[in-house]
Amino acid sequence: MAEGQRTKVEASKEASNYLRGDLAAELHNDGDGAFTHESYLLLKFHGIYQQDDRDLRRARKAQGLTPAHSCMVRASVPGGALTAAQYLELDKLCDAVGNATMRITSRQGVQFHFVAKSDLPELIAALNSHLVTTLGACGDVVRNTTCCPAPYRDPAHDELRAHVTQVAAHFRPRTPAYYELWLDGEHAVTAHRRPEPLYDAAYLPRKFKIGFAHEGDNCIDVLGNDVAVIPVLSTGTIRAFTLAVGGGMGRSHTRPDTFPRLATPLTTIAPVELLEVLEAIVTLHRDHGDRADRHHARLKYLVDDWGIAAVRAHLSSALGRSLPPPAPITFAAADDHLGWHPQGDGTWFLGIKVESGRLIDRPNSAVRSGIRAAVERYGCNVRLTAREDLLLTDIAQQDRDGVSALLEAHCVAALSDWSPLERASFACPALPTCGLALTESERVLPRVLAEIDDELTNVGLTGLDVEVRMTGCANGCARPYTAEIGLIGRAKDRYDIALGADRLGTRLNVTFAENVPRSQLAAVLSPALATYHRERHTQEAFGDFCARWGVARLRTEVGTEQWTRAPRSAADAP
Repeated sequence: MAEGQRTKVEASKEASNYLRGDLAAELHNDGDGAFTHESYLLLKFHGIYQQDDRDLRRARKAQGLTPAHSCMVRASVPGGALTAAQYLELDKLCDAVGNATMRITSRQGVQFHFVAKSDLPELIAALNSHLVTTLGACGDVVRNTTCCPAPYRDPAHDELRAHVTQVAAHFRPRTPAYYELWLDGEHAVTAHRRPEPLYDAAYLPRKFKIGFAHEGDNCIDVLGNDVAVIPVLSTGTIRAFTLAVGGGMGRSHTRPDTFPRLATPLTTIAPVELLEVLEAIVTLHRDHGDRADRHHARLKYLVDDWGIAAVRAHLSSALGRSLPPPAPITFAAADDHLGWHPQGDGTWFLGIKVESGRLIDRPNSAVRSGIRAAVERYGCNVRLTAREDLLLTDIAQQDRDGVSALLEAHCVAALSDWSPLERASFACPALPTCGLALTESERVLPRVLAEIDDELTNVGLTGLDVEVRMTGCANGCARPYTAEIGLIGRAKDRYDIALGADRLGTRLNVTFAENVPRSQLAAVLSPALATYHRERHTQEAFGDFCARWGVARLRTEVGTEQWTRAPRSAADAP
């Protein structure tokens, strides 16, 4: 590809000497705590985003000060599985660096916020000493591999977990730069003549996500991945995998040619073929993804442009054999795995609702301390969920009451303490840390849910189980496009409302109202909820009703035409 056809990001990656750039020199030059723009781009591949405290940005600028720079560090945790020792180390690091909180991500990873530039080597070295890496947690590579987190002890779940571990290791970047920078060169020796035998010097055009569902359970929204992997079982073991390609949540408010997309079924293959076929799909993205326009660079646009038949034909040619058609994909549930469940071997796991994934001690609830105490006392292992919740696993029958009592003593909310609306909802972090956020998300979701709950009561739907997901921008980190109610940040204190996805993650929602002030979100939803109460079928979920009734019809009938897109001014910026 000619130089003029590539973005500046592409040129920076290729010139970085496999992600080294000037990072080593800049780490020893603290200055105002910031990295240069070129290094900022490379840091992502190391699991680091440079950010600043946006609550302070305007005041500091008025005083002639630079932004209050810090870093977000993301740990890659394949399938969200952590041993007790690993979890306790992550918890300890919350106090050593960062802001005494730990954030569970919607891809089963962990984020540390407000990490000082000078603390990065300590944090990353400590994580790696416990076999937790940040390499490839961000950047234009295959990112953290997600998986149904349920720790059931049966052959199918064990096989699935083994495949997830193998895939995560196979697609992790190989560059020695990570070990040179953060681990004093340890493990930097590579057996490959090329530092990146798969990615090469320019890596992928954009990020790439692989997710594994369990048969029948779409708890991770698997069709929102670049590649969705769904096992096909026979006599309790995995006999095949069905692959779907081209999913992705992100879009841009200013680019109507960008859109969320669910993955399209591609093929069904034997387990022994999985790595080879996945590598062929990643290579397809590497070689044919759009490197001239990052807004159009995800695999979903290539699949949408080519069509699934052409994609299958290309992959068949690359593999030297025809890929068979896919088996039907069906899901019976999208289980949140909360509450007590037997694991199948005499032990139990406990799913704990964590408000938007934030593990923090507050005056009324010491969630972080309570979970740490349970892990320390009972040796529980941990699984993180794609809904930003946490499972304590491998709990002996005789320890169940003790675990429950310990959590209660720390005022960790029991499952029965959450309303159905709260249980089903979560948000992205957004302000004050995320540089892409247009408005609030995590910090305002509890208030918004309370207002929606009030409206549910007003229209006669007290205790309705409906799913709300909120994001501070259109990138979709909390997957708002597969929620029954998606609240997507558009400008300061303003959101788009989208309705009509199903609870199984197999249908996207549709825009219902645009540019709605945060204070009026519940009020704008109220007429739609009232129509649902009046016109729904027996046992019909809210998202299914909106899809059957038609969001466009609903929008007209309840009068949301006033909520249309408005130009964003400089005054709208947070």
